[in-house]
Amino acid sequence: MTARERVEHWDAVYRNGNPERFSWFQAVPELSVNMIDRAGLRTGDAVLDVGAGNSSLAGLLAGRRLRVTALDVSTRAIELARHRVAPDDGAIEWVVAAFLEWPPARRFRLVHDRAVFHFLVDPHDRSAYLERLRAVLDPGGHVVLMTFAPDGPRSCSDLAVERYSAEQLIETLGPGFRLEYHRREMRRTPAGRGQRFTSILACLADPDRAPVSAENNGSAAVSTRRGARAYHGSRGPCAHTPRRLD
Repeated sequence: MTARERVEHWDAVYRNGNPERFSWFQAVPELSVNMIDRAGLRTGDAVLDVGAGNSSLAGLLAGRRLRVTALDVSTRAIELARHRVAPDDGAIEWVVAAFLEWPPARRFRLVHDRAVFHFLVDPHDRSAYLERLRAVLDPGGHVVLMTFAPDGPRSCSDLAVERYSAEQLIETLGPGFRLEYHRREMRRTPAGRGQRFTSILACLADPDRAPVSAENNGSAAVSTRRGARAYHGSRGPCAHTPRRLD
């Protein structure tokens, strides 16, 4: 799918459907907030929400005095999300763009992606995503990445997806990232159907290590053993031991 086709697809989805009946809609994105809370952010930290859609997450984070950038390829999705924030006092930067093509003006302490990455079925797109992710994250910054689990749906909105376990996600992120938390869950859609998801919180512990190509991601792994070296920057180290959220 080309960049233009991707924009046209998601604009059509948001214009022709009921956003609150979409399978990914959550009135309150509780797990996203939970995992972001565990990243140890401070007032004024910059957070990027990739594929913000019509979520309420941007407003919730802005209410915690974080600097939020909400990014989506769909103009309609951003319009809907802005209406969810009342009043919109300028605390959120709203951006209509594709993550793979967007030139950010700053780095971020945290990048949140709930179900964008798993649509990247082309290895070249995955490699571009991973390169961009490293470019926008502060050293010691975090990423929250949520995808369908290995036994989750094979498609969404008529598009094929890749499915991941927590181990596969951290291997795909490549050297330098450390897994801090992960969770596997059964999420209920507004229609009541169950969808299995994998969610991870990872820290860019060693930004100087070269990324692995997504075309050969099985050959690289990131150590998460107790006592393994962590990045010690001015904001403190990444966690040493990954935990699973129950």
